[in-house]
Amino acid sequence: MKKLFRRKTIQSIQDYLEAGHETHLKRSLTAFDLTCLGIGGIIGVGIFVITGVAAAKYAGPGVILSFVISMFACIFTALCYAEFAALIPISGSAYSYSYATLGEFFAWIIGWDLVLEYVVGSIAVAIGWSGYVVSILKTFGLELPVWCSAAPGSVPGAVINLPAALIVLVLTVLLVKGIKESARFTVVMVFVKLAAVLIFIAVGFSKVDPANWHPFMPYGFSGVMTGAAIIFFAYIGFDAVSTAAEETKNPQRDLPIGIIASLVVCTILYIVVSAILTGVVSYTELNLPAPIAYALQKLGFHWGAALVSAGAVTGLTSVLIVLLMGQPRIFFSMSRDGLLWPWASKVHPKYKTPYRTQILTGLVVSSCAAFIDIGTAAELTNIGTLFAFVLVCSGVLVLRRTDPALKRPFRVPLVPLVPILGILFCVYLMISLPTLTWIRFGVWLLIGLVIYFTYSRTHSKLAPSRL
Repeated sequence: MKKLFRRKTIQSIQDYLEAGHETHLKRSLTAFDLTCLGIGGIIGVGIFVITGVAAAKYAGPGVILSFVISMFACIFTALCYAEFAALIPISGSAYSYSYATLGEFFAWIIGWDLVLEYVVGSIAVAIGWSGYVVSILKTFGLELPVWCSAAPGSVPGAVINLPAALIVLVLTVLLVKGIKESARFTVVMVFVKLAAVLIFIAVGFSKVDPANWHPFMPYGFSGVMTGAAIIFFAYIGFDAVSTAAEETKNPQRDLPIGIIASLVVCTILYIVVSAILTGVVSYTELNLPAPIAYALQKLGFHWGAALVSAGAVTGLTSVLIVLLMGQPRIFFSMSRDGLLWPWASKVHPKYKTPYRTQILTGLVVSSCAAFIDIGTAAELTNIGTLFAFVLVCSGVLVLRRTDPALKRPFRVPLVPLVPILGILFCVYLMISLPTLTWIRFGVWLLIGLVIYFTYSRTHSKLAPSRL
């Protein structure tokens, strides 16, 4: 039993970072880059798609409260992430933090869980990207044949979703070339989609009809909570900032800034947009793939609808970049620790990126996005993310007790209150998710446990035979 809880020490991680090593990643990102990566990862599917679905099916105008509840869960967790990211500036995000606090077994579970989060999230976003592109092309009179623009079974005659597959492959090449180049690309897209969101706010603000906010919670408070659990997908992205810790120039200062700044900016925008959206259009009309564009069209601002659609494509592209960037770095870190196969921790000799895991991720996501109608991807991604957040918050509590004198460049305020609130909010949101989501999540974890006990436990660099 003791072997399951063997863990790295914080000092061993810091010593590793100070020493030269062939698996080091290139440090090139600034606080501004990280903030843009965070915004790029957060503003996308949530603000352009899920807001309308959550309002129509679960929360009504109360979706505003749903965003506030999800915001609190994220803020408490973001503070915990910031402490760990500054303390352990290494690729791996919650996986690395769990390894240093809760032990190898929990680190494996969370690493395996994060693989699911990023891969399924990437598939869902790629499919959403394809849907918006196909819709925009139709407005210009360029209609793609059904057989090559949707997954089999999603619509009659569909054979393959080529746009979804191709965008994943293009972005994979970009990420293999270098994260700095990808970050610059993301910065441009962030400004484009922020402009689209701000135009919607400016246009819609004066058109709000308070009558559309009544009843405010048509499905009751339970509907608001279910909505919060569903739209949590909208906030996924700030944790991906921490996966770039090892590629940050000054991680002790820049990581907390990037994580918290991106979350604050996006939270404000989400609340304002959801309030205006449900104020200009009845929530009953918002179960659409493009609710914001629909609202602008209904108000007669067709040029605004076209701009928002372009912003949606841009937003989804930046989200996809962040998700495709995060998963390979989790895989990379697990391989470097001996928990996965050694070939996965090889760094490109020229670009200094984890190219093997990046290419593998791109091929898997591209293939799935081409042939699978993901359906409940958001729910499955949410439960994985919430579980990771629970362990990160727990890790702060554990480390404050086991190593209270450790020098922390950033400290979570009001410990233990903030981590405990983070845990409670995340667990409550997990409970609000459908039973089928829990079953699928359990199956995925079971597969991971088989791999851990048949390979990872004996090949780990902390295994007694390798120490």
